[in-house]
Amino acid sequence: MKKYYAVKKGRRPGIYPTWPQAQQQVQGFKGAIFKGFLDLKSAQNFMQDNAASSTNATASAAILLYTDGGTRNTGNFAGGHVKTSDKAAWAYLIQTHTHKYQASAGQRGATNNQMELTAVLKGLQKLHQLHYEQQAIVLVADSRYVLDALRQGWLQNWQRRGWKKANGQPVLNQALWQQIYQELQVFQHLEYRWTKGHAQDINNNFVDQLLNQTMDHM
Repeated sequence: MKKYYAVKKGRRPGIYPTWPQAQQQVQGFKGAIFKGFLDLKSAQNFMQDNAASSTNATASAAILLYTDGGTRNTGNFAGGHVKTSDKAAWAYLIQTHTHKYQASAGQRGATNNQMELTAVLKGLQKLHQLHYEQQAIVLVADSRYVLDALRQGWLQNWQRRGWKKANGQPVLNQALWQQIYQELQVFQHLEYRWTKGHAQDINNNFVDQLLNQTMDHM
């Protein structure tokens, strides 16, 4: 079925014939306003309507997704390779006006970045399962490794280049990034926010404690 994607607020506002084209304009763009339509006229009307109400709806997200990942690296030096016996875990917290959902799990030998990505993936999958695809969502994380790729368009560039970086090198943790990319396709109003880890953010501290409890019990 033919659809039109109207981007009212994004990198390049306009009406796009495919979702990948529209996504490049809104993915990682703070406060983006966009919507899909079955006919061109409706998309044009959306572009002409006053954007104030949509802006307010996007800014005051109904749902918060907090994610975190970690590992207890026993390597001989900081940043050294994780041993296959090292504990690692991920955790997420989804907070709506009326409900909270949380989950955590661990595995051996995973890196910190792999756990950060897994937390995001599991959180998005849960939101998908709860049918929150059309809701305004803010993903909050303390990992710049994750957020830079999502906010600065790197993920779309990797996908376009066959999962290679600009220098031609393959993207690390490709399988996880590919799954995240696929999950992101269904969400219409998703923003990203960085928070400082181990600081004053109560919910960020909660997911950090949750994943550490998981590792304690491994």
